[in-house]
Amino acid sequence: MTVPFSHAMVLAAGLGLRMRPITLTVPKPLVAVAGRTMLDRAIDALDAAGVTRIVVNCHWLGEKIRDHLAGRPDIALSPEDELLETGGGVTRALPLLGDAPFFVVNADILWTEGAVPALERLRAAWEDERMDALLLLHPTTTAVGHDGPGDFTLDSDGLPHRRGNAAVAPYLFTGVQILHPRLFEAAPEGRFSLNVLYDRALSHGRLAAIVHDGGWFHVGTPEALPSVEARLRA
Repeated sequence: MTVPFSHAMVLAAGLGLRMRPITLTVPKPLVAVAGRTMLDRAIDALDAAGVTRIVVNCHWLGEKIRDHLAGRPDIALSPEDELLETGGGVTRALPLLGDAPFFVVNADILWTEGAVPALERLRAAWEDERMDALLLLHPTTTAVGHDGPGDFTLDSDGLPHRRGNAAVAPYLFTGVQILHPRLFEAAPEGRFSLNVLYDRALSHGRLAAIVHDGGWFHVGTPEALPSVEARLRA
């Protein structure tokens, strides 16, 4: 089966509380980093990957995201009156995303490419008959702006496993992934995290992952902006 990967979603509905006071007047996805907004950087990567239909959810200062994307007929908005988190947000947008696997990208992270663009690597690694979700991971030791303990380990077959009770894990989830609509069968209603569906897929052996070979950046606070911009420009 040939998978077109023509559709994608950008998650852009967060409140950006840690980025205040900037995000009191600007939604976090529209914060410029090294001269380009984080939302535009995500859309640039999807455009380069050949995606022809992009859905962007929005909540906080959603009208500014709507105005920013005006004139892009290939982009549809999925407004949320109440925050639905990652799982609820994608679930609401499913009617706009088709019936084939699609990319999902967080609008509050940045990445630089390795030898092959990350979305191309994800597309090449996708195996439709055995995957419901394919996550892009990154080594915690080289992630910029991340101070958490990590999310996943990888076994000898390259399959991801949760950190569990371990103090640290070698890989974090980047916020870049491929999901299949079947992942959302019997999904909870309303607000919920995609982690609920990852864990279900993991229990059935249908969660997969690859490791990013470029750079990855999280801009969590206004104080982090200068160092991330310097790294991007370098």
